[in-house]
Amino acid sequence: MNIETVKTAVHDFFDLNLWVKSIKEQAPHISAETMGWVAVILMHLATIPTLLAVLTGLTEKMPPVDLVLFCWAGLFCFFIKAAIQKDFLNIVTIGFGFFVQAGLLALIVFK
Repeated sequence: MNIETVKTAVHDFFDLNLWVKSIKEQAPHISAETMGWVAVILMHLATIPTLLAVLTGLTEKMPPVDLVLFCWAGLFCFFIKAAIQKDFLNIVTIGFGFFVQAGLLALIVFK
């Protein structure tokens, strides 16, 4: 292997200007669909820490009902949007999230 090639690769890896240029070129390519998918994941994760804490006995305090209802309502709207658009990835992601959260809630209620 050529030592100059390795030096150039290491220099380019640590070159901040090259990183900024690359990010500026790639950032516009992030689509609205990707951001919607990330939003769905983050909404699912909003209630998981509290539900796991209750399930493991770290706390007796349940998450606020309005938080859970608004998260589930938002996810349901995302689910309907995905079903209308026939977006299989979001349908599966949201459906799996509903399944996991319903299971965690069932474990807490029937504990």
